[in-house]
Amino acid sequence: MRFLLSSLKVTETRTGPLGCSNYDNLDSVSSVLVQSPENKIHLQGLQAILPEYLRSRFVEAALSYIGCHSEGEFVCRDNDCWCKCSVDYPQCNCPSEDLKAMQDSLKLIRESWMQANQEFEESEDFQNFVRRLPTFYALNTSAVQYFWKMDPGIQQRFQLLETSTQQLLSKAQRIVGKLFKLSKRCRTQPKISVPRERPLSYWLRYILSIMYCSENNQIGSYMEETRTCSCHYEHPSCQGVIPCSVGDGSHCSSCSYENRSRCASCNPGYMLSQGTCRNTIPDSTDNYIGFETDLQDMELRYLLQKKDGRISIHAMFISNDVRLNNWFDPSWRKRMLLTLKSNKFKSNHVHMLLGISLQICLTKNSTLEPVLSVYINPFGGSHSESWIMPIDQNSYPDWERTKLDIPLDCYNWTLTLGNKWKTFFETVHIYLRSRVKTASTQGNGSVHFEPLEYMDSSRNLGYMKINSMQVFGYSMHFDPDAIQDLILQLDYPYTQGSQDSALLQLLEIRDRVNRLSPPGQQPLDLFACLLRHRLKLSTTDVVRIQTALQAFSAKQPNSMEYETTKLCS
Repeated sequence: MRFLLSSLKVTETRTGPLGCSNYDNLDSVSSVLVQSPENKIHLQGLQAILPEYLRSRFVEAALSYIGCHSEGEFVCRDNDCWCKCSVDYPQCNCPSEDLKAMQDSLKLIRESWMQANQEFEESEDFQNFVRRLPTFYALNTSAVQYFWKMDPGIQQRFQLLETSTQQLLSKAQRIVGKLFKLSKRCRTQPKISVPRERPLSYWLRYILSIMYCSENNQIGSYMEETRTCSCHYEHPSCQGVIPCSVGDGSHCSSCSYENRSRCASCNPGYMLSQGTCRNTIPDSTDNYIGFETDLQDMELRYLLQKKDGRISIHAMFISNDVRLNNWFDPSWRKRMLLTLKSNKFKSNHVHMLLGISLQICLTKNSTLEPVLSVYINPFGGSHSESWIMPIDQNSYPDWERTKLDIPLDCYNWTLTLGNKWKTFFETVHIYLRSRVKTASTQGNGSVHFEPLEYMDSSRNLGYMKINSMQVFGYSMHFDPDAIQDLILQLDYPYTQGSQDSALLQLLEIRDRVNRLSPPGQQPLDLFACLLRHRLKLSTTDVVRIQTALQAFSAKQPNSMEYETTKLCS
């Protein structure tokens, strides 16, 4: 057997170990050839001239010689074939020369790949593209991609790069596949380094790194989320000047010429603060007008019941129909008012109404019942610029009547607004009507009549008197000159941004004043009344200010402008 094989030169037409097949019939092993100087003979030919008892051993020896170079025994099991190495050749399954040749090929491919990318980066198309990108505001990958799509030169050059690198990567992948197969049974696996594909997103990020992270002869990595650079060396840093970010919302609307990293201006609803834009938050309105009290509803109710002086506001009682502590005939409507005359006596205060208290007495056995209507004038002006309290409607408070422990038929009438329904007031107009309460003819309730409608007009219905009338609330700081100064800045701003700041303060004052309107389908325009009567502005000025505030509010983020009902002319 050895003599026969050694007299022939046996070669293999493919690299690596043989594949698995049914080696009982060598006609199927067409890739295995026995070559002599004269001709090529299939192993089947040699098998045919041997005695039958030698044929099986011949096939095994031939396969081991051809597949394992006589360094081991060729074995196939479970659809896998390999060489069972002899003691002298422990690495017979590892074709080191073939593996080294493939690794060298991969190295050449990697060098070609790096050269292709370097040529692209150094190309005139790439350099000109980077040079033409704007530098007066910070770019992101989306912005760079936009400019990329607008440049046909860089796109064509990039397509050439993609074509060449894809060919190289495909070739590398095929070699890697062969490497894995050949090195399957090697004791040590080869070190394989294949270049990664560089898609467009890589170059977009790399361009940003060149622009912002290429100081001191090193190129770091630009991190778009934090707008910072990751450098190979901390000292010196690779980070250069990163311009401010221009966009909507909290981004800058423009960058500073002196320092591109700082904002020069901001979008509506944001204000410039130390080179950055932050949400515009109005300063406290306490310098202009006050609104709040520290008293809680339970405390207010207790103080109202006690008629405590701490919440009592001195108001002037005026009436042509009624005198306090005097009996009068209530057959006709009586008009009374309590006014503060703030424009004359308290120009630096506005007033909040928390409750009203009256003490009403009736003659003994009187069938009269008082009916009160209350109108509130918030800041002065005519009676027509008042609104009527919706007493006992839609959860609005009702009068509470308390019988006094005195011989006369007297009651305390108290209307408690509390913090929920408190409102501005300058004058309280009270209209007193009376109605007659009598038993129903059907005997199942009471019927009310107006006195003049009562059938027996000669009958004396009784008299009535009002012992006291008082309003409760608190006075708040009001600075008309400071508000006038804000209004003046709408036309003559002191500094850059002061006009927006003034508009923001006025908008805050407007909304807080109008929130104290009575319940209704639409809030009343109490702010216009404040401008008209406490600041003494003309109707034209009021309209101009309201228009400016509406336009400014529409530009604010998450703005919710609302319709109001006109109250003051």
